[in-house]
Amino acid sequence: MAYDKFNVLTSTAYPLPIENVDTDQIIPARFLKATERVGFGDNFFRDWRYNQDGTPKSEFPLNKEIYAGSKILVGGKNFGSGSSREHAAWSVYDFGLRCVISSFFADIFRNNCLNVGVLPVQVSSGFADQLFDAILANPKTEIKVDLPNQTVTLVATGASESFEINTYKKDNMLNGFDDIDYLKNIEDEISAFAKTRPF
Repeated sequence: MAYDKFNVLTSTAYPLPIENVDTDQIIPARFLKATERVGFGDNFFRDWRYNQDGTPKSEFPLNKEIYAGSKILVGGKNFGSGSSREHAAWSVYDFGLRCVISSFFADIFRNNCLNVGVLPVQVSSGFADQLFDAILANPKTEIKVDLPNQTVTLVATGASESFEINTYKKDNMLNGFDDIDYLKNIEDEISAFAKTRPF
């Protein structure tokens, strides 16, 4: 399933300065019945966003109007820990986010995000604190995430830090490819190579 290409994203951000956010918090297990990547955004952080009667919790950052429309979430250390469910990454994308920034990601969650068009950007804990401070001081603070140059920048101050990403995953993000799209894109090369094989 192809997704929108990721190049340079400049957006406000939701602050979620909570450590050890696991995938059961991101998308509770009772919502894992579907097998397609759509419809999970409504239940993204379901138990943190809503009361038992279904009313929104006004104090939760993702429900605050001042952050509405943000394409970036800045999370605490060890974001996406716990089970390996792909649905957690699906819910991030379906909610409308294209980037999650943290000082540490669980490896499986990171890879699941890269497979569905969400860019996980790992920064130092010090720079993450700068981002939180800036967002909490001014909800309209913009963050620029530059994938080609692998940098994340606080637009207002120019403070910037580089981040690492696997070259293959970077190329896929730039082209809007998942793994299947990548193979389809080089189908002619695969066929040509197959013809050179003696079996």
